[in-house]
Amino acid sequence: MKFPRSAALALCFLSSIAILPAFSQSNTTQVHDTSALHPPAGTHVAIVEFEDQECPMCGQNNPVLKAAAAKYNIPWVRHDFPLKMHQWSFQAALNARWFDTKSKKLGDDYRDAVFANQRSITTPDVLHNFTQSFAQSHGVALPFAIDPQGKLAADVTADYNLGVRIGIEHTPTIWIVTSHSRGAPFIEVTNIQNLYQIIDQALADTKGVK
Repeated sequence: MKFPRSAALALCFLSSIAILPAFSQSNTTQVHDTSALHPPAGTHVAIVEFEDQECPMCGQNNPVLKAAAAKYNIPWVRHDFPLKMHQWSFQAALNARWFDTKSKKLGDDYRDAVFANQRSITTPDVLHNFTQSFAQSHGVALPFAIDPQGKLAADVTADYNLGVRIGIEHTPTIWIVTSHSRGAPFIEVTNIQNLYQIIDQALADTKGVK
């Protein structure tokens, strides 16, 4: 079940098992803006994900994506897409952005920790206590106001708006993206069990390219 695009909301769900390009299959995201569906400069294959830290399916997929990025040594580009139906996901994204300012690894470690403890984070207050504990355990002093100028909130909102322009209607939305590929430039992962197969094909399609 999907909410109308005008509501700018979506459900976390397990999609079809089809492995077909995102631009040709009706049960995949209808892509309207491909500007974000490219690997970082100097790479040929990457994982691109739009995630919501309160989304149960995002939490389930997170360790799988992390393992795949490490196994294949490919970038994992993580975008924020906090759904308006969730009570603390925007704040979690904001917190992660603040930890990013200390180091990108610390920000990603926070995201991973939130996903790993997602079921126990039931309210914004619990998230706040969890975040304080995470900061303390990593030797970082969490300020009273982590985003006094609203810059981090603007960055989260920009990611969300990017997702809307692309056509995203659910989380997680995951693509394997390529550059100079002999195959599809991007393929949506509609079933996480097919992730490695799609990456293998993307690597084969870009083998030998410069």
